[in-house]
Amino acid sequence: MTKRVLLLKPGVTSSKAVLGDYEAWFARASGAQMHPVELHAGERAPGAGAFDAVIMTGSPLTVTQPVAWMERAADYLLEVAAQGTPVLGVCFGHQLLAWRAGAKVVRNPKGRELGTVSVELTPSGLGSPLFTGFPPRFEVQATHEDMVVAGPGLAVLATNAHCEVQAFALGPRTFGVQFHPEMDATSIGYCIGSQDTRDEDRAAAVARESDWGAALLRRFLELS
Repeated sequence: MTKRVLLLKPGVTSSKAVLGDYEAWFARASGAQMHPVELHAGERAPGAGAFDAVIMTGSPLTVTQPVAWMERAADYLLEVAAQGTPVLGVCFGHQLLAWRAGAKVVRNPKGRELGTVSVELTPSGLGSPLFTGFPPRFEVQATHEDMVVAGPGLAVLATNAHCEVQAFALGPRTFGVQFHPEMDATSIGYCIGSQDTRDEDRAAAVARESDWGAALLRRFLELS
C-alpha cells in the first residue's frame, strides 16, 4: 500500500520551472504519495489523521527571521508529533522544528554547505531506527547557509565538520535532517550551477549520485 504523506512547503525550489518542485522530488525519492500544502502562500495544514506521515521541506526563507505563519507551522509539527504521527523536517523544516523545541538557529560561520557531502552517524545515530541499515558514514546532497546549534532536548544523530547537527531526533518518530534526502545529483548540480550561487561556494562543490537520501525517506516511512 502506497504511503500518503502530508508535505508542508515553506517555499518553492529555485529550479521549479526546470526540474519540478518539492512534491515531485519527494515522491520520486520515497515512492510515496505527496499531498503538498503551500504554507508560504497562506494555505493552512489540514488535520494529519488521514496521512501516514508529515514532512516539512526546505525553503529559500530563513528561520532566523521568523514570521507568524512559521510559528504556526512549527506548533503544528509539534502537535502532530505529540499525537504519534511520524514527522520529518528537512533543511528549513529541520531548523524550524529544532527552533520551536528550544534550540538556536544561526547563520553558519563556515559559510554555505553545498553539493554532495559526507555525514557521519553519532553513537545515538548508530542506534536510531531512522538509520537502520546505514553505514557509519555516507554521502547526501546539501545546500544551506543556516544551521541548528546543538542543545538540550536534541539527540544529535549525524554530524560533519561543516555542520554539527546534520540530523536529530526529538522522540521515537520525530526527526530533522539538515541535508536534502529528496535531491539527486541532477538537482544539486542545478544548485551548484545556478546564477544565484556565489563563485566561492561553487568552487569546492561537487555533485555525485547517492542513494542514501532516498533510503532515509523510505526508512522514515517504514516507521509510520
